[in-house]
Amino acid sequence: MNGPIKVAVAGHRGKVGSVLASAFESDADIDYVGGVSRGDDLAAFLHEKRPRAFVDFTRPSDAMHNVLAAIAAGASPVVGTTGLSPAYVDKLETACKAKKLGGIAAPNFAVGAVLMMHLAEIAAPHFESAEIIEMHHATKLDAPSGTALSTAKRLAARRGAKPFTHRKPEKVTLEGTRGGEEGSVAVHSVRLPGFVADQEVIFGLPGQTLTIAHRTTSREAYVPGVLLAIHRVVSEARFYRGLDQLLGLTLG
Repeated sequence: MNGPIKVAVAGHRGKVGSVLASAFESDADIDYVGGVSRGDDLAAFLHEKRPRAFVDFTRPSDAMHNVLAAIAAGASPVVGTTGLSPAYVDKLETACKAKKLGGIAAPNFAVGAVLMMHLAEIAAPHFESAEIIEMHHATKLDAPSGTALSTAKRLAARRGAKPFTHRKPEKVTLEGTRGGEEGSVAVHSVRLPGFVADQEVIFGLPGQTLTIAHRTTSREAYVPGVLLAIHRVVSEARFYRGLDQLLGLTLG
């Protein structure tokens, strides 16, 4: 199908959604048909606007209703809402397959963040220990971030039957100081004004450390990845679980 891609945004007044909406309005390849918020008549909106792609950056409690309704209306979903359960993503994939639509659900649409996770996976077999520090704005709803949790799981899987060493103190004077633990990887969450979305993966061996870090200076960081995803999911009936799959990042 030729011409600009008709795109709608759920959460268009939010921190990320508003940035995406502005970017879509100035992109010649996108026909931004508008946004929807909680309380709007979503069914009527979808019937009137007929978007080919439906971008959702809302809350987990809203995303289920929004995205399944969009898929039923024939729109390919691009889901950046964090905190979604694996069971929910399974439902999205099943719904897309039933409608022969492409789609994507990703914990992070920043290309740099996805490459950070990929490089960390490459490093994982070569170090004894690993810890993750993720730093986000003070109003972020979930902790740890979806990106940090995904990173920890992937690092643990990469180690296989040889888990990282996660040393715990003999004496704990403040609970939680060593962070949460996922697959022998400690995860620490920082929530402060001034951050957008940063993450460091720190690896350790005797006498040395390796830090792989991604810094986000504005929410414009998500625009290239979302645009790439939109073009891909409207052109092929495949469901992607993460931007890394769409970028073709694989481990040899």
